[in-house]
Amino acid sequence: MARRLPISGAHSGPAFAAIVLAVLAATVTGCGADEETRDYSVPGSLCGIPFDTKELTPFLPPGKKLSVKPDISPSANWCDVSVDGKLAVRTVQTWWQGGRDTAYFLRSQTLERVEKTADAGRYVYSDNQAFGKTQDCVDEKYKQELYTGVQAYGSDHEDADAMKRLIVSFTDKVEKSDACDRLVP
Repeated sequence: MARRLPISGAHSGPAFAAIVLAVLAATVTGCGADEETRDYSVPGSLCGIPFDTKELTPFLPPGKKLSVKPDISPSANWCDVSVDGKLAVRTVQTWWQGGRDTAYFLRSQTLERVEKTADAGRYVYSDNQAFGKTQDCVDEKYKQELYTGVQAYGSDHEDADAMKRLIVSFTDKVEKSDACDRLVP
């Protein structure tokens, strides 16, 4: 077996090692300096429905300004949460055909695969979106039931367990709100 000899010249010795360490130190130091932060506070409710800020915050991206915009129609309430003008999270409460399951409802809301279920299919969720069905919010006149959804678009954070907790909590709050009482124009 041949023994390797050290290379002499500009790429060896203590001077070269010092340059390499200086470059690595600058690179590592620079990583933390460029990280973005959340310069906004996360509200405790979105469009009139209380939210657990601890569960919602990881799904929101870094940025300077958070804005909340409701969009209300007779059959649905959307709530768009934007950070620095870019959609981050959308919630929905929609009156939908009664007697259907949550999986049927979610097909009208997303083209992505959402396959995890909880509570015998009442909740269907993935790493960044979830849908639910209220238990007692029923419009007898139109034979409709109230469904819920939370979709997180603006963050790289993916956590199916957190999304499940978020939709269960959100659906529970919707059931206890005025949204459960259908207002027919």
